[in-house]
Amino acid sequence: MSGPFPPGFLWGTATSAHQIEGNNTNSDWWAFEHSAHPLIREPSGDAADSYHRWGEDMDLLAAAGFTDYRFSIEWARIEPAPGEFSAAHIDYYRRMVAGALARGLRPLVTLHHFTHPLWFAERGGWVGDAAVDLFVRYVEAAAPILAEGVQHVCTINEPNIVSLFAAIREQRLPSVDLRDITPDPGTTDALIEAHHAATVALKARNSTLDVGWSIACLNVVADAGADDAATDYARTRQTIFTEAAQGDDWVGVQAYTRTRIGLVDGRPVVVKPGSDVERTLTGWEYYPRAVGDAIREVRRTAVDVPIIVTENGIATADDLRRIDYTKGALASVHDAMQDGADVRGYFHWSLLDNYEWGSYGPTFGLVSVDRLTFARFPKPSLAWLGALAPAAHHDPKEDSSDGP
Repeated sequence: MSGPFPPGFLWGTATSAHQIEGNNTNSDWWAFEHSAHPLIREPSGDAADSYHRWGEDMDLLAAAGFTDYRFSIEWARIEPAPGEFSAAHIDYYRRMVAGALARGLRPLVTLHHFTHPLWFAERGGWVGDAAVDLFVRYVEAAAPILAEGVQHVCTINEPNIVSLFAAIREQRLPSVDLRDITPDPGTTDALIEAHHAATVALKARNSTLDVGWSIACLNVVADAGADDAATDYARTRQTIFTEAAQGDDWVGVQAYTRTRIGLVDGRPVVVKPGSDVERTLTGWEYYPRAVGDAIREVRRTAVDVPIIVTENGIATADDLRRIDYTKGALASVHDAMQDGADVRGYFHWSLLDNYEWGSYGPTFGLVSVDRLTFARFPKPSLAWLGALAPAAHHDPKEDSSDGP
């Protein structure tokens, strides 16, 4: 093999339904966006109108050379009221799967990407009565979407972040760093149970599906004297979810930066990047090797479970910095594979500039979107990254250019 990515390696970009479809009016996030919470700078509205333009989006992806597309389906559209399932939306997402396959894109379908039906949230969400059973009921209803041509399924995207959202919503702060919040133990337990139950339900219908879930990898590092604090911090926010993936067909790594833990008066705190450190539009440290570090960490806890990088990217207005960051990220993936990590794929976040949970400000996309006309404008990074498809057996360390 002349490059780090073998034949069959999944090579794609990722999106989530709520962030690009638009007008997801039956979801809890739509309600939250209109609750006057100071965290919300603007509502999602029409988003990127991908509800109507998903074919155009897939065309861009396939034309650039990608072979895979990770997208999510919306529980709030499929089950807008308790026990009432929309045949039209089940068919809608089936057509998306068929559309991907027709374009030569292998679909990786995510069943839950942060949002819930409003009725589910009003019943208490994941700590409400029969929450796990309700999720499994939805998964079984959505099974026809996965029936033809889908190999990889993600049950829940970043369950560790989902477990933090309830605390976020209760606060009235204008800006909150999720890394400063303590996850809810009850929600954590329910999410782990839901993942396992959904996996059983999916396998009962189709034993050949490859089922896993994707974890937000925080890359926790300890400042001097904070080793125990860092271990405890990582335990509740990441390690418990990684351990729950043991025995799965794959586990998703989603990494963007690192989290430093220090001590102030003996109390553990998240150490923010200094003024001399380059930051992204989200305020995170520019740290391309985060994804390689995350692969190594996950490999230590989900032993022998194949890894898919289901998200990695950077929020920046400078596409050359996006290319530079991604070069470093891919090199770190390569290094982890050389060290023996079983990495099966890489999905860049995101295909489109989209709604980033309260604002359109952070731009992660390989493609920009006009907010009024919804015209798509591919950035140089789309063609550059697509050209590195595994079929080319390309080694990112051999590319020293700054652009396509």
